[in-house]
Amino acid sequence: MQQLKPIMFVGTASDVGKSFINTGFCRIFKEDGYQPAPFKAQNMSLNSFVTPDGLEIGRAQAVQAEACGLPCSADMNPVLLKPTNDKASQVVLMGKPVGTQSAYDYFMGNNKQELFNAARAAFDRLHAQYSPVVMEGAGSISELNLKHRDITNMRMALHAGADVYLVADIDKGGIFGSVYGTIALLPPEEKALLKGIIVNKFRGDARLFESGKTMLEELCGVPVVGIIPYSKDIYVEEEDSVALAGKQQQAGSGKVNAVVVLLNRLSNFTDFTVLEKDERVHLYYSNNPAEIAQADIVIIPGSKNTIADLVDIKNNGVATAVTQAFKAGKTVIGICGGYQMMGQCVEDPAGVEGSVSFMPGLGLLPVTTVLTEEKTTKQCRFKYKNIDTVCEGYEIHMGITAETTSLKGMEGKSTPAHLNTMSQGHGDGYLLHDRCWGTYIHGILDNPVVVDDLLSPFSPEAAVPFDYNKYKHTQYDKLAQHLREHIDIAYIYSQLKSEQ
Repeated sequence: MQQLKPIMFVGTASDVGKSFINTGFCRIFKEDGYQPAPFKAQNMSLNSFVTPDGLEIGRAQAVQAEACGLPCSADMNPVLLKPTNDKASQVVLMGKPVGTQSAYDYFMGNNKQELFNAARAAFDRLHAQYSPVVMEGAGSISELNLKHRDITNMRMALHAGADVYLVADIDKGGIFGSVYGTIALLPPEEKALLKGIIVNKFRGDARLFESGKTMLEELCGVPVVGIIPYSKDIYVEEEDSVALAGKQQQAGSGKVNAVVVLLNRLSNFTDFTVLEKDERVHLYYSNNPAEIAQADIVIIPGSKNTIADLVDIKNNGVATAVTQAFKAGKTVIGICGGYQMMGQCVEDPAGVEGSVSFMPGLGLLPVTTVLTEEKTTKQCRFKYKNIDTVCEGYEIHMGITAETTSLKGMEGKSTPAHLNTMSQGHGDGYLLHDRCWGTYIHGILDNPVVVDDLLSPFSPEAAVPFDYNKYKHTQYDKLAQHLREHIDIAYIYSQLKSEQ
């Protein structure tokens, strides 16, 4: 098939739907017989994933690779920023952490050329192998104060010679100013790459915007190639923590109430999507002790800064609510940083997370954690408890957790053991009893056998297992069809096939 030019979706702002549209086009090109691959030069997210070769990338590019039918790779997201607090981030380059920097040092320092060189090399490798490379921008393309240091948006588009489409969120309001202003601020060489405007998240009858479409085209001199209706029934995993604001925040009735403790530095919230979709469960996120008290299952999630989040939940009453739930016989589990918090203490002798070198944990599990500078990133296969089914997941953590002496008062209640047996034979996590355990494995709940076991005390009748993998691919197909119906795909192909 004819080699297609790279295509890039950029935005007037953050959270306008770039990742959503990018994922849909990954699927469209795959359906049409091409072999696309996703690319985002720099991502900022606490929701990350591990490649088959043990490298860390943003979750969005892993999702987009899945929509392309590809295993993900570090080339798809060469630079990942993982915020550790309000002013600093861990910098992950080509899948490996290279240090923590303040936002000021990162954006004002002189190291961006090195990162840009790495990003260009990663893109070039993808472009040599796949067609088309489906590129994603970040935030707004017209942040003038950052533009000359930006390695993600139009500098990368110029390097790639990509066809660029500007995505705007009409649901936010102010679409004429945001689109016109964004384009007006582009220099001529960048404006020449712009092939079209996509109006996203339209509510109501799109015919009512026909005059607005004409006005936008006349104002900007760029065609509006699609008006995409707001859709609630298409699900694509989100990586931006802004998505948490739209999640349930209170207990419900008639189902098993499962609460995810809402940490300030919560990471990998996609660990809980399966529970959100399970008809037996009402999943909600909360840092309100009263709401946590209403839950049947309390889940302490991953954290980018375990000690800081542990301090926070001790100060806001959440830690007390979790230990009271445990004492009341409710189910309490922890994943990654949450597992570390459930132990006797977390030590940070090397200052990996900050200046606090020791913090007592919740004391629910007889384990202690020492944070290390070496980061564990790997995909894994394992057996949960003593069940023969082979499960899959992945690890992303900085720390080693080991068993200590048994908890006081727990003698004789159960035999402490590792929760999981890894394919290599070693153990993972800690199983205190059926209603209390911790693990380092992200994605553990994506395995039906784990969810069924978790819910077994509350659901005596076995439900039909929820096939999350099949569900995700059905959603990619629905998304592709949704975009085909509302975007001028023929125009986009005509541009991608034109002479470069």
